[in-house]
Amino acid sequence: MFDERVLRCFLEKQGQLFREDVASTPEEAEEFLEDCMAVVADSAQDVAAYFEEEGVDTGGCGDILEAAEVFDVGDGRYLIVEG
Repeated sequence: MFDERVLRCFLEKQGQLFREDVASTPEEAEEFLEDCMAVVADSAQDVAAYFEEEGVDTGGCGDILEAAEVFDVGDGRYLIVEG
C-alpha cells in the first residue's frame, strides 16, 4: 500500500509526531501506517481537503503542512498520520 519513498520518509521523520520511534524497519513502518489508517495525499490541496473532510478545524494552526501529523515525502506528496 505504501511505496518505499513514503516508508523511508516516515522512518526518518517519525520523531516529529512521536516521542519514541514506533518503527525501525520498512515492514514495521508499513504495518504501523496501515494500522493507524495513514493517508498519502498527492498535493498540498489534497492535505487541506483531507482535514476539511475529517472535520478538523485548521483555522488557527497556520500552515497545515507544518502540522506534526503531516510528513512531506519530498516528491509533492504528503503522508498524513493521525497520532
